[in-house]
Amino acid sequence: MDMIFTQDQLMILILSVIFLIAVIVIVVEWRKTTVSKNSIMLLEKKAELKKIELVEKDLESKRMKENITELSEEDQEKIKQIRSNTSEIMSKVGLLSSEVNEKVEQLEAKNELLKLQKLAAELEKKEEELEKSLK
Repeated sequence: MDMIFTQDQLMILILSVIFLIAVIVIVVEWRKTTVSKNSIMLLEKKAELKKIELVEKDLESKRMKENITELSEEDQEKIKQIRSNTSEIMSKVGLLSSEVNEKVEQLEAKNELLKLQKLAAELEKKEEELEKSLK
């Protein structure tokens, strides 16, 4: 049973395929825009929350400063001393951290050097063996 299409039927079939492809493309693009709109809304909400968080932190720091002015000079001096001690400790921590990182890098470099020296020795042995076998 041969299926022979007339020109009208063929034209309708081609137009329906084109229409179907156009509908699929439109649906896919509509979906992409919906997803991107949702992403934009989510990012806007995150930005708003971040702003609110920053304002709350600012208000908290202002409250802390006001509380410090309400403290006696002795207490204020203690707080200043604690802050200076904290900054000294943090600088020592930074120094020790950088020293540790340098030592780690140095050990890694030494380890790599040993590996390369062993590899060079093995290569020399293999080269000597090859030269002996060629002679």
